[in-house]
Amino acid sequence: MRQPAHRLSEVLGLYPLVREDHLKTLQKCSLLEPPDMVGGERFVRFADVAVIRQVNAELQRGAPFRSILRSFVASRSGQLALDFQVDRQPAKVLSLGRPAASTPDRLKPAPPVVERVPADWAMAERYFTLGSSLDDGATEKRDEAAAAYRRALEIDPTLVPALINLANIHYAQDHLVEAMALYERAVVLEPDVFEGYFNLGNIHHDLGRYRAAEEYYLHALAVNPRYPDAHLYLAVALEKDGRSDEAKPHWRAYHTMSPDGEWAELAREFSD
Repeated sequence: MRQPAHRLSEVLGLYPLVREDHLKTLQKCSLLEPPDMVGGERFVRFADVAVIRQVNAELQRGAPFRSILRSFVASRSGQLALDFQVDRQPAKVLSLGRPAASTPDRLKPAPPVVERVPADWAMAERYFTLGSSLDDGATEKRDEAAAAYRRALEIDPTLVPALINLANIHYAQDHLVEAMALYERAVVLEPDVFEGYFNLGNIHHDLGRYRAAEEYYLHALAVNPRYPDAHLYLAVALEKDGRSDEAKPHWRAYHTMSPDGEWAELAREFSD
């Protein structure tokens, strides 16, 4: 166990304005370490006690918790430093069928029509289905799934679901250049492909290109406005770009659509 350490119950007794949900949010923003469990009790480091004490003092002065949180994160890193890398989940195409959706005004023009041979199309579908069945997140199946998607694309280079899912495999391996090229081809071929825009937004977000990420998230939401994570990541991109007021509607949208989501409490705090 890290030393020195203090019982969390005793610390919260000294600083009663700091609630359990405050602690969870502070941990999510990397301002507190998760407590150590010893003999059924939680222990925190001395440095974490100092953070809790400061938060309690600010709450005692009447400051809203969201303002305190922004101030702490800004002093720590200069920007809102929510780490979405660990849990990032690119949107995956699960089937070859897609719901009808209107095309956003700013999307790229549709490509020229490509003639498909029915027998080849059926074979491409079979390889896509094989890749999708292997593509369950297991690392040991990743290469086989990628090979199946590539085979589908050799037969039909315009098969957008295979482009998206192959790009996702590259994304999971941090091969961002390869992933970006595949997503960009997908959105040219299929202007209403939500997954392509959302995942391109994630890549630009990862690279710190928040204005570009915002554009792609907006494209994604124009196609599918009911996708909570698109609102969430757009809110974060706007926060990191210093535009908190513009982020608020998207924090609210995420909280409304995903009230039990991992970031729901943070969204509630930042949406007020």
